[in-house]
Amino acid sequence: MLKIRAKYNLGQVVRHRKHPFRGVVFDVDPRFSNTAEWYEAIPEDSRPAKDQPFYHLLAENDENYYVAYVSEQNLIADYSGEPVSHPDISDMFGHFDDGNYELQYQLN
Repeated sequence: MLKIRAKYNLGQVVRHRKHPFRGVVFDVDPRFSNTAEWYEAIPEDSRPAKDQPFYHLLAENDENYYVAYVSEQNLIADYSGEPVSHPDISDMFGHFDDGNYELQYQLN
């Protein structure tokens, strides 16, 4: 059995390596778990491997707030110390401290 360990934690602020957005991790899939159509929409020369963690983010850029699904290889930790302004953060997270949000609820 293949064991995969996620590099980033729930509540951690991260940013995309190539695209200008950042976000807060709110869920992690140990390997790709989206649709074939979603995966095929990525240009072939940019498609990430499926056998790595994929992160669900409450994301933001200079213009929008949205939910993003990003492979681990395309993320880096955000050390800016700046909170994320996504309007849904308060539904899932509490206090922001040192680049991380505290979980608002208990997970199984």
